[in-house]
Amino acid sequence: MENQEASRYVKRTQKDYTMSFKLQVVQEIEQGSVSTYEVCRKYG
Repeated sequence: MENQEASRYVKRTQKDYTMSFKLQVVQEIEQGSVSTYEVCRKYG
């Protein structure tokens, strides 16, 4: 069953995210509204 889960996982790269999305995430962190950990959980 572990192999099935691994085959569904898609490794994300920087190219998967738009620049505007990245800037939005950074802005959320800088404003202190969410932590880095929370952003990771929120956006994967």
